Amino acid sequence: MRIKVLLFGQLKDIVGRQEDSLDVQPGTSLSDLMARYAAQFPKFGPMSGSIACSVNREYAPASVILHEGDEVGLLPPVSGGCPTKTEAELQSGHCEIVREKIQSQKTADSMKAPEDGATVIFEGIVRNNTRGRPTLFLDYEAYDAMAITELEKLAQTALQKFTIRDVRIVHRLGRLQIGETSVLVVVTSAHRGQAFDACRWLIDTLKKTVPIWKKEYFEDGAVWADGEPFPDNIRAKTRSEPRSASK
Repeated sequence: MRIKVLLFGQLKDIVGRQEDSLDVQPGTSLSDLMARYAAQFPKFGPMSGSIACSVNREYAPASVILHEGDEVGLLPPVSGGCPTKTEAELQSGHCEIVREKIQSQKTADSMKAPEDGATVIFEGIVRNNTRGRPTLFLDYEAYDAMAITELEKLAQTALQKFTIRDVRIVHRLGRLQIGETSVLVVVTSAHRGQAFDACRWLIDTLKKTVPIWKKEYFEDGAVWADGEPFPDNIRAKTRSEPRSASK
């Protein structure tokens, strides 16, 4: 049977391509697939313990059995490109992925309502250095279709968890210069406490779970930014790793 494999960030560089079309045996699991790549590409193996996997744009454990036509994503820790999708595919009810300048104040102003007592705005800005090393620019890429789905899940969770009125998340892809906004989170609420809490939770969780990566460019080269580790419930543990007992 044939499956489609998408590779991102460092994995794309290690394998030397963004996409594979593979023939695999019935009963092949995600763990088997990762072992296949590790055997073929020595630099892939050391990363296996930190990789997350998706099947048909949903996070999946390494034990999942693959089927004909599945789309598998092999995802290094995120730090947030793919071929550009249509505008409709890059939007959801509360979220958007763009490739042009983010209009932060315009977005925030459009969300305000008479019942709001607070609007909290977070902007992630491209700074001019990484640990003291001068940065020239950044390049963001994403698993576009999955990223917009994950962003919308976060927005829906925040609306329920923090009892806020509305939220917008906008993330930019492509090349960003120093001082430009890479990600915008806006939260409106009747009270400031819920708005601050929701905004902080959204950006912290986004940085760990949404499949967006950044590459940092310096005068002497470029590197993929070290992403934050995936939560244990997302990271694709291989068969050789112990699994936590279910609670």
